[in-house]
Amino acid sequence: MPPTIAFPSTPAPSKNAAWQQRSRRHVWHPCTQSIRLEAVPPLPIARGEGVWLFDHDGRRYLDATSSWWVNLFGHAHPAINAALKDQLDKLSHVMLAGCTHAPAVELAERLAALTGHALGHCFYASDGASAVEIALKMSFHAWRNAGRSGKQNFVAVRRGYHGETLGALHVTDVPVFRDAYAPLLANAHLVASPDARTARPGEHAADVARRAAAELEALLAERHASIAAVIVEPLVQCATGMAMHDPEYLRLVRALCDRYEVHLIADEIAVGCGRTGTFFACEQAGIWPDFLCLSKGISGGYLPLALVMTRDAIYEGFVDDDVARSFLHSHSYTGNALACRAAIATLDLFEQEDALRRNCARGERLIGKLREGLRGMPVAHLRQCGMIAAFDVREPGARFAERFHLAARANGLLMRPIGATVYLMPPYVIGDDEIDLLVDATLATLQAVAAPSHADHAEGGRDAALA
Repeated sequence: MPPTIAFPSTPAPSKNAAWQQRSRRHVWHPCTQSIRLEAVPPLPIARGEGVWLFDHDGRRYLDATSSWWVNLFGHAHPAINAALKDQLDKLSHVMLAGCTHAPAVELAERLAALTGHALGHCFYASDGASAVEIALKMSFHAWRNAGRSGKQNFVAVRRGYHGETLGALHVTDVPVFRDAYAPLLANAHLVASPDARTARPGEHAADVARRAAAELEALLAERHASIAAVIVEPLVQCATGMAMHDPEYLRLVRALCDRYEVHLIADEIAVGCGRTGTFFACEQAGIWPDFLCLSKGISGGYLPLALVMTRDAIYEGFVDDDVARSFLHSHSYTGNALACRAAIATLDLFEQEDALRRNCARGERLIGKLREGLRGMPVAHLRQCGMIAAFDVREPGARFAERFHLAARANGLLMRPIGATVYLMPPYVIGDDEIDLLVDATLATLQAVAAPSHADHAEGGRDAALA
């Protein structure tokens, strides 16, 4: 009998590759240099479970950035799934102009209660930039209704980020997002960032906060008659590279806004919903703003939802027979019932799982493991705020963010550095073993890509395409 000849088997075609090709052909990907899609093809995700995402070829990735900071309690959480399935059989959507429904009412009630009713009214929108636009318009309009129409300008913090629609870009100071559209934008006043990394020798984070607040005070003393509001990202300026600051800054800004009769807008789109350790970041300073913007995690990462919370006194200033004094801003999907129901289920999980207390232990384990593993590595400014940990890579070399992103994929992580800043912002359901795995894989990725090519240095803002 002739011997059997074994031929090498043909590998099964990659399902991922097919989806990548179709996506490149028809999808315009956000925050992406399209010319790089061949070198950095989009990762096709088939399903999610807990902290894990799975591609079409069966490989899994730990969602180290909570899918752009939106996923709080993991993917496909059974409690949120059940709430949405129940809501689907009742009401998916109805316009909130002239109508109302239980999820929108109950969510607004519960959020107001979380502020001790300091912020008693919620205005719904669909995304974070929309929430910022609403807050800016409300502030200007409130002053106009009060007979002070000269208060038309805004103050923003340097390197701050508040979204990419034109109004939100007006108060954003990240060049890669703003510069191309500068001719379309009005100029906001910019004041110093309280970024603790800028501490001078002998200074602490609170000293940096006081220096930054002093610059704001000088501006308000001179220009307060024409300024409507100051907008800040409480505790962490995320998109500029997780720049963290002391709560003292928020206390001082609140006092200055009160003294000079200027509104305070807190953009908690990224830092709210427990991400910094308290449900609202402003709580850590013991203050409440005049307007508070929420989005991202409020729906648990399920559906687009945003809202602006404001004081009852501001709301009352719009209650008038004169249509010009009313706030007539609207979105077709304002207060979507499904999104609001997902948000209510998310709030339930905070209570049922004692999430804020448990996150304290998770955050400490995360930063502790990082501190131990990064000894001797070419990094600086290891920092942590709640469930956000970050460090900066020294001399990262060309296209560091892109190289790190690809190497992290190979190590089973979905991560997107911001320039030379590597950050970890996992879902709240991450367990101890998964934290250890996340840190070990991050360190392995850093070791693989940290050595600079010496052909170039960090590209800074250009790497924000992988922000």
